[in-house]
Amino acid sequence: MSRAGKEFVVYCDALYTGLGCVLMQEGKVVAYASWQLRPHEVNYPTHDLELAAVVFALKIWRHYLYGEKSIIYTDHKSLKYLLTQKELNLRQRRWVELLKDYDCSIEYHPGKANVVADALSRKVISDLRAMFAHLSLYDDGSVLVELQVKPSWVSHIKEKQFSDESLSSKLQLVAGGEIEDFSGNSDGVLCFRGKICMPKDSELRQKILQEANSSPYVMHPGGSKMYRDLRE
Repeated sequence: MSRAGKEFVVYCDALYTGLGCVLMQEGKVVAYASWQLRPHEVNYPTHDLELAAVVFALKIWRHYLYGEKSIIYTDHKSLKYLLTQKELNLRQRRWVELLKDYDCSIEYHPGKANVVADALSRKVISDLRAMFAHLSLYDDGSVLVELQVKPSWVSHIKEKQFSDESLSSKLQLVAGGEIEDFSGNSDGVLCFRGKICMPKDSELRQKILQEANSSPYVMHPGGSKMYRDLRE
């Protein structure tokens, strides 16, 4: 829920597959949006693609941003000086005229820190995370996407448990109610005293460690806390 009179912050990013942006206010996410590029848009130079992401955010969130102060962050440094540039192509001029309708400033934001908008503009999130989207279609062809990224590693473990000789036999015993300390959770995953049993699959274990340590959706908490979280 947004609040009138409070400054908005928009993070934008663009790749040659699509545009992504995130609208925030007072440190909280208000909305996400993404846009798959049309064939002719794929040929835009990088500068224009980054500007297209800014324009997309302003258009789709006009009901939030019009008449309100906002800061738009992009990882393309030259956009910060866009309004003072003299030589602009026709497309850029048209977009600059739109920018003048808003009380906004464009600021440079390093690409590595812009992980949320960057994630929205990429097709692949992670081997162990799934993206769920709710789409809202508008008359001008734009699409508002509300996204949730959820872990899918539990389903990977469940699949591997069936192919693990030791765990698959215990699953059969649990189904017959004949084994102590082992049980199946609500997802049908084998657990030992309430904790999920990890199959002997080095690739899956490595992926889970990688997700906990290096995913763009987590901050590295330090070795001790990461170990405690994974143990849980």
